[in-house]
Amino acid sequence: MTQRPLSLVQDLVADWKDQAACRGYPDALFFPGPDAPSRAVERARAVCAVCAVTKNCLEYAFETNQRSGIWAGTTEGERKSLRRKWLAARRRSA
Repeated sequence: MTQRPLSLVQDLVADWKDQAACRGYPDALFFPGPDAPSRAVERARAVCAVCAVTKNCLEYAFETNQRSGIWAGTTEGERKSLRRKWLAARRRSA
């Protein structure tokens, strides 16, 4: 029996998330509010800095257009710029 595409995607996401350094940390650490001090962002980035699956995390953030939070050590603003470049590269290679 073959898996439906959505099920397969969910399994692949679960694989890298199971290996993520952030697993077990509270979500609030990676979703600091807009008025949060810069040290809150730096705490999240410190976890990301030792993570083995940041490439998967960042690609997931791009694919799903994550507009908030810290993903692969990047902030919303950083990701916005990187995602534009990522989308342009995808269009060129298609």
